[in-house]
This record gives sequence, C-alpha cells and structure tokens, in this order.
Amino acid sequence: MSERVVLHYFNGRGKMESIRWLLTVAEVEFDEMYLTTREQYEKLLSDGALMFQQVPMVEIDGMKLVQTKAILHYIAGKYNLHGKDLKERVMINMYSEGLTDLMEMIMMLPFTADPKPKLDNIQTKAKERYLPVFEKALTGPVYLVGGKLSLADVLLLECTLMLEEKFPGILADFPNTKAFQGRMTLIPAISRFLQPGSKRKPQPDGNYTKTIMEVFKITIP
Repeated sequence: MSERVVLHYFNGRGKMESIRWLLTVAEVEFDEMYLTTREQYEKLLSDGALMFQQVPMVEIDGMKLVQTKAILHYIAGKYNLHGKDLKERVMINMYSEGLTDLMEMIMMLPFTADPKPKLDNIQTKAKERYLPVFEKALTGPVYLVGGKLSLADVLLLECTLMLEEKFPGILADFPNTKAFQGRMTLIPAISRFLQPGSKRKPQPDGNYTKTIMEVFKITIP
C-alpha cells in the first residue's frame, strides 16, 4: 500500500485549497501538517523540503512537490483528470490558469488594508472577463473539455463557490455556469466535501491571516 499523501500548509484555504479539492475529487485520502510557527517553516527550509522556499508542499509518491500548478498537473495526470491528449491538456490548462488568476485575486483580499476597491475590481473582471468564457464553453457540454471531468471543472466549481461567497447572485446572468455548478455538487465525493466537518476550509479569518504574517514575517502596507 502506498503512503498517504501529506499536505504542508496553513490551516486555511490559500493556494492549497485547489489541491484539496482535486485530491477529493480523485478520492485520494490525505493528511495535513499545519504551519503555525516560524520555526516549523525554518525547519522545512533547513531540511531542503521547499525547492523555492515556498509552500504549498505536497508529499506524494516519494516526492516533495512544490509550485501549485505543478502539483495540480501531477495529480490531474495521475488520476486521469488532465485530458486524453495534448490538445485537450492545453485547453484544460488555459481554463485552469484563468481560474487560478481570478481565485488568487480573492485570496489576497485578507492581506489588503482596504479591500473595497479590490472587491469591485474582482467583481467586474469576473463578470466581464472570466465568467463569459465558461458560460460560452458550457453551452451544451456537460464538462469543459472532451466530455469528461477534468482539473478545469474542479477549479471552476471551486471558483464559482468562492465568487458567490463574496458576491451572492453573481451567477444570475450565467445560467450555464450555474447549472454546471449544480451538476458538480451532485458528484458524491464533492457532495461530501461540501458538508460540515470535511477537510474543506472556511473563508479566511483574522487568525489565518495573522499566522501567515507571523510565519513569513510580512506586514500589510
């Protein structure tokens, strides 16, 4: 039996949350080691576990993987969630990177002194730049690429749920995307992940932000 996957990150969403989502959809069990102190982070550095001195870091298949996109691509490839050929894969990657760009804007809100202008910008970009792409792609197809569940679908579900937390009703003008979201939540593994008590993390709070700032020795300008 292979060893369980171990995630090294903070006890919160951040860049690790997409990895949690993907492992959940792939029905892969994982353990988590939470960073809570600067000393824990420095030990990972001294052990050589962090190639670029950054987390997330995922222990899987005897490797210590860093860089979120590389981790997602590895997991997606291993569990047949990354398309059947190069053309499907590049479409999945394009969709996925667009979604990652949008979600990273939301992730930075807790570290912003005045989030209101950022929120307005996120909402505008979501409605004018990002959501129209997926609304068009889902005119007919059940999934975004190749008629099969992929990394891009998992990230789209995560992203739309994040958007609705900040902007309730934002999908009102995107019925195909809203219907897709509904279909995805019926997948048993996803349905379980959305229930209280799962490994899905809540929206970040002050403790999450404070821990990250202390571990990385950063300040909000």
